[in-house]
Amino acid sequence: MVGAGSDGSLDVCARVCVIDEQENVLFEAFVRPLLPVTHYRYETTGIRPEHLRDGASVTVKSAQRRVEELLLDGEQPWRARTSRGRARLLVGHGLDHDLHALHMDYPAYLKRDTATYPPLMKTSKLSNSLRFLTLNYLGYEIQTGHQHPFEDCVAAMRLYRRMRGQQHHPRADAHAPAPAADDQQPFPSWRQRELERMTPEDLLRLSTPDYHCWCLDA
Repeated sequence: MVGAGSDGSLDVCARVCVIDEQENVLFEAFVRPLLPVTHYRYETTGIRPEHLRDGASVTVKSAQRRVEELLLDGEQPWRARTSRGRARLLVGHGLDHDLHALHMDYPAYLKRDTATYPPLMKTSKLSNSLRFLTLNYLGYEIQTGHQHPFEDCVAAMRLYRRMRGQQHHPRADAHAPAPAADDQQPFPSWRQRELERMTPEDLLRLSTPDYHCWCLDA
């Protein structure tokens, strides 16, 4: 991202990279932002004005169209919203931010975001940086100089593959003896009555995790 606006604090897309699961580059290009660039953030991005000139870059619309073609893989956009079909999973870090910069949307159930996947988050509300996750989960450093989108793509994909490959194991205390009745903490009586009135379907929804485990993608 480069900066736009009077103080250069507005993030605008200036470079796009899309890879497949085998880390092959499917699309990579410099992108001419819709707004005038006021801060190239060269120390981080490595982008200079000549990279965004006509002939050296593509328009936001062209980049958007190409990314959509790769993601949908021939599937109709309206159909991909409810049924995956040929549409592909989108893996990345901070996907909503990146999609917003490209003026794009993509179905939530097809997104695999390493910034918001609960097992990779610092807290339920706070994400870890991609650099931190790559160092601690993959064992190598990224973003040590100019940030290259290909490097970030590869790191996010490797994190996804690692988390997808994890197996669920029974809890160590699954077969431990149940606590004595006096030690148990029952629901308050009002809550107990509320649960008893629920249908099996309601109870199932209540017990379902609020996130999709990536191991189910395997």
